[in-house]
Amino acid sequence: MSITLTLHESAAERLAMQLPTPATLHVSGIVPSQAAAPYAPLAITATFVGAVTADFALILTDRSFLAAAGGGLGGGAPQGGLPSGVVSAVDILRPAMEHAADAFDAGVLGELREEDAAGLLSDSETAVFELRQSPSSDGGQAFGWFAVRVREHGTVQDTAAARNAQSGAVSARLGLISNVEMALTVEIGRTRMSVRDALALEPGKVIELDRSAGAPADVLLNGRLIAHGEVVVVDQDYAVRITRILDVAEGIY
Repeated sequence: MSITLTLHESAAERLAMQLPTPATLHVSGIVPSQAAAPYAPLAITATFVGAVTADFALILTDRSFLAAAGGGLGGGAPQGGLPSGVVSAVDILRPAMEHAADAFDAGVLGELREEDAAGLLSDSETAVFELRQSPSSDGGQAFGWFAVRVREHGTVQDTAAARNAQSGAVSARLGLISNVEMALTVEIGRTRMSVRDALALEPGKVIELDRSAGAPADVLLNGRLIAHGEVVVVDQDYAVRITRILDVAEGIY
């Protein structure tokens, strides 16, 4: 989790550096989402898709800088709360959002939208960073907040819970075939012979195998090599003592 939060914070700091505000913004740290909730309906949101999927929301208390950055002459705001100008607010903010997304390496930042970010703020997986014009908290109002949520493979989930659920699902599937019988074969060696030699076999004939004495035997499950072992005698019966279990790659002939 600490590595993930470091990426969250790095994204917030990169965004603060690129926002076209009169004074440079600073990330004062993670804060409870309730502080940003009143301003959430007018958030600018975007989704990043790469090695991970991340949801961003920029929530501002002061939007006057957008009018100047967008070429507007006044500070008027049309319905929706964002000042009008030659360049739209989402276009103004996109470079900063893209700079924030660079913290997550290669990927694509989707379309920026003006929408309510209340759902994102209410998610326990979301980290909310306060943005201020002063490096230290001066007790005044925050300039805004940047919310980041990282999703594993596009789905918000608790890693430990997902791992346990996946393990349970695998166990359940294996339970469906647990009574299916499979052929286990122990092979001490092989050889090749012609049809003539095979027809000439008779009691007492010695067949030389391709394996030296003392070498481990192969253990095959339904014809697939899965392990090595040594042949032993248990109560007058032959048995095999497993000495090594092979991984999938080693078990392919």
